[in-house]
Amino acid sequence: MTIILTPYWSNGVQKLKMAPLPPAKPKHGLTPPALEDSVHAIRCMAQFRSKDKNIEKYIYLSALKNENPSMFYKLCLENMAEFTPIIYTPTVGDACIQFSHIYRRPEGLFVSIKDKGNIRNVLRNWPKIDEARISVVTDGSRILGLGDLGVNGMPISIGKLSLYIAGAGIRPESTIPITLDLGTNNEQFLEDPLYLGSRQKRVSNQEMTEFMDEFMHEMTTAFPKLMVQFEDFSTDNAFQYLERYRHKYPVFNDDIQGTGAVVLSGFLNAAKLSSAASGKPLSSHRILFFGAGSAGVGVAMQLMSFFTLQGLSEEEARRKIWLVDSQGLVYDSRGRLAEHKKYFSRNDYNGPPMTNLTDIIEYVRPTALLGLSTITGAFTPEVIQSMAFINPRSIIFPLSNPVRLSECSFADAVEHTRGNVLFASGSPFPEQKYGDITLYPGQGNNMYIFPGLGLGAIIARVTQVTDSMVEASSLGLAGAVSDEERSKGLLYPRIERIREISAFIAKEVIRAAQKAGVDRSTDLRSMSDAELITFINGKMWNP
Repeated sequence: MTIILTPYWSNGVQKLKMAPLPPAKPKHGLTPPALEDSVHAIRCMAQFRSKDKNIEKYIYLSALKNENPSMFYKLCLENMAEFTPIIYTPTVGDACIQFSHIYRRPEGLFVSIKDKGNIRNVLRNWPKIDEARISVVTDGSRILGLGDLGVNGMPISIGKLSLYIAGAGIRPESTIPITLDLGTNNEQFLEDPLYLGSRQKRVSNQEMTEFMDEFMHEMTTAFPKLMVQFEDFSTDNAFQYLERYRHKYPVFNDDIQGTGAVVLSGFLNAAKLSSAASGKPLSSHRILFFGAGSAGVGVAMQLMSFFTLQGLSEEEARRKIWLVDSQGLVYDSRGRLAEHKKYFSRNDYNGPPMTNLTDIIEYVRPTALLGLSTITGAFTPEVIQSMAFINPRSIIFPLSNPVRLSECSFADAVEHTRGNVLFASGSPFPEQKYGDITLYPGQGNNMYIFPGLGLGAIIARVTQVTDSMVEASSLGLAGAVSDEERSKGLLYPRIERIREISAFIAKEVIRAAQKAGVDRSTDLRSMSDAELITFINGKMWNP
């Protein structure tokens, strides 16, 4: 392999960095005479579509990404709506469950509890250490709605970073998928002879925190330009580690902040349509959350911004939100509550426990029902009809992933509201006909948010990811819906426009970082918005 030496400066000393030249074209005779990229793209798509199971499509795309990454990302960009459900939710859930059985080759970095005290050396084994800019880190303890999958959660980190690359043009060599192996409490995996992780129960909270402190410190030392995205940690740990590190490192939690941002964006657009139908002001909306885990409470926190944007105080905004957990309506006098639920717990209800969702809807009279429970079919026909009885156009967002865990389908929501529903889900559903009208479901997919948010944070070289940056990403997405898309009642822009959307969101995130004073690329401050967009587009990698 030919090596080139590139000078660079580190701590005031000029050094030489070795980098391989781009691979030369294969010598004559080593490829078929008529091999052309344009025709090969057709061949690859035909092979992809010939697979009759989604998990087989996932395995094929994983192999294609490894063998020909440029072709993989080229096809991904050209077929985003078709590829996303395979490399991300819902198929990635099946890939996680089967990870130890379909494993082919190393991809990503595994850091084990057994590496405690030696994490620095493990991280420094990463082959592209100088290029690292973004990492998705999971401990596999709460993968989607599937529970504790241990190291089998690695496909989540891999899939998210594939979408950073395709959706925001972040260079493939800049990404590091990481899974933390802290044990698993999943007996099925502990007894599986093919399981790839440590065969031990999850470590104690104290040992995990000591591990996480060392891990985050060494990540910053090894990769000084890196942003870290936490992914699919258990509820309590998701909140704990976000709060522990967010003001010290450039880190954010996609389940808490990313989900909240993408739902806020869709809600902004849905609320306008709902208020237009009811004739009531935007400030009058009332939101009922079915599911009070990290995602549910994270979204609730983000949706407070909707009300403060309408001029309400923080306290008034908080009073517009109700939570329902596995024991029913969350209220103070019910008894002991998990810490993360206390902020939204009601002090204006002192009756007996209210557990029936239809009864709760009758009591709260919400304009919006959001599901983050992972309870299949929780939004029954009676629940949906109750929402339709109260509202001319109900906002119903069953956000649990994957599809089989969704609280209701788009077809059910359309049928039981007689077509008068403003709908967004976490996973994709097909469009529906109601009478002579074609209705389009929204998909509150985090991939609308995190690629642009990450790109903006990287370009601005932020010291931390602020709440204002997350809110800016949400407002940027809400404003990215085109007039043509609005005319069809879409709450989100079409996913095929993801690069354009990500560039716009990145611009908004950079501006928010500048206002917060957490940007280190201060030269960007003097650029106009048009110049900044051009600059961002120029930074995007293209296959």
